[in-house]
Amino acid sequence: MDAPGARSGSLVSGPVHGPLPILLLVMTTATGLVDAVSVLGLGRVFVANMTGNIVFLGFAVAGAPGFALAASLAALGGFLVGALAGGALATRRAHRRGHLLRDAALVETVLLLIAAGLLVGVTGTPDSGLASVVAALAAVALGLQNSVVRRLAVPDLTTTVLTMTLTGIAADVRSSGRAVVTRRVLAVVTMFLGAAAGAILVLHVGLAWALLPAPVLMLAIVLALAVGVRRPAPWQEPAGARS
Repeated sequence: MDAPGARSGSLVSGPVHGPLPILLLVMTTATGLVDAVSVLGLGRVFVANMTGNIVFLGFAVAGAPGFALAASLAALGGFLVGALAGGALATRRAHRRGHLLRDAALVETVLLLIAAGLLVGVTGTPDSGLASVVAALAAVALGLQNSVVRRLAVPDLTTTVLTMTLTGIAADVRSSGRAVVTRRVLAVVTMFLGAAAGAILVLHVGLAWALLPAPVLMLAIVLALAVGVRRPAPWQEPAGARS
């Protein structure tokens, strides 16, 4: 178990989670970018937030205009495949959290680069087939991310869903320490900034360029962890192994 006060430790480099919180905030920014591309450019489909995607899927089945049934189904299937792969990766890398996040971020980098490459030269909304392929690739990446982040067990940083984070900000505002509140607020802010930046790029530059910053951020995480895991440290131990 985490030591008492672990939840209120240093945001960036505490002994319990080390650099993981700041890296997960970077990952949250990337999530905002990816969902901006998927919602605005692929026919209203979420690839990270499956709650929203299920709702959009219901709209599409009901025949509501502007919602892509094929892309939503592709995203749902891709997310489940990614989550399954993330679970397998987490099992193999369970003894080193830094290695686990590094490997997951590397796979995400590759998948998102491929997705961005498929969108090069595309103007407007891509056809149903291409939108479905891109949605599936991005959803595999985000499903993998969700599964791995769940195993990392850094409080308040899920990187994709903010419902409980917002609830915690309001419900626990008097009882939570400053670092906990700061972490939650930063999770919301980074998601917002990623989504806003992605929307601007989609509307004014193009889908490929809007998606490209996401794998660049993932690659930065890979490089940071390639250095960070060279020396064993307490934060790399499994979340349940510390006392």
